[in-house]
Amino acid sequence: MYKHLIVIDDLCKTYPSLAGGVDALKHVSFKIGQGEFVGIVGKSGAGKSTLVNMITGVDTLTSGSITVGDVQIQKLTEDQRNTWRGHHIGIVYQSFELLNQLTILENITIAMDFCGNYQGEKSIERALHLLEQVEIGTHAYKLPTAISGGQQQRVAIARALANDPEIIVADEPTGNLDSQTSQTILDLFLSLQKQGKTIIMVTHNTSMVPVFSKVYHLADGVLTDRIKKRK
Repeated sequence: MYKHLIVIDDLCKTYPSLAGGVDALKHVSFKIGQGEFVGIVGKSGAGKSTLVNMITGVDTLTSGSITVGDVQIQKLTEDQRNTWRGHHIGIVYQSFELLNQLTILENITIAMDFCGNYQGEKSIERALHLLEQVEIGTHAYKLPTAISGGQQQRVAIARALANDPEIIVADEPTGNLDSQTSQTILDLFLSLQKQGKTIIMVTHNTSMVPVFSKVYHLADGVLTDRIKKRK
């Protein structure tokens, strides 16, 4: 077990522009322990989604380093990052990003297939188990458009768990949901933490602060010290 599962050191991300460059992230440094539920809170445009893209290897950093376990993400090629992400990171998006032409069950199994983990009936059984875990199993053979937004987000969480990653990264996962549904989704993330998953959630909603075990604030690309820690 690693002392810190994720170590981000002096991370900078600059996007080119006609004005000479836009600094989206400025010397960001922090550490995340295994099994923590970490919140990164900031307003729209603060750099939250950029930070998610850096941690998950979707985008490349300008300088600094990101180490997950014993892997230095900045040293991987794009193909290596894609393979690594598929096996070690589960991502949950605000807009769900489900494939509406596939059934809910197929949305889970296709995530396994993309990573080379699909094993026929065994994978179907696992997908059904995950859907039961997020209390959506009775809808397995429906299309995503046939269920509510909160139910679609449950499917998205099940999909993030498809390849049994140790880390779940959630980008505004309750942003499109009402307050009651948002709470049920947060409770689901808390149950995943209890199962040993490491969870990083970015949000603009400060009312979520009490849920997290550790919270950071991001503004104008600058990450401030931890806000508080849940006991």
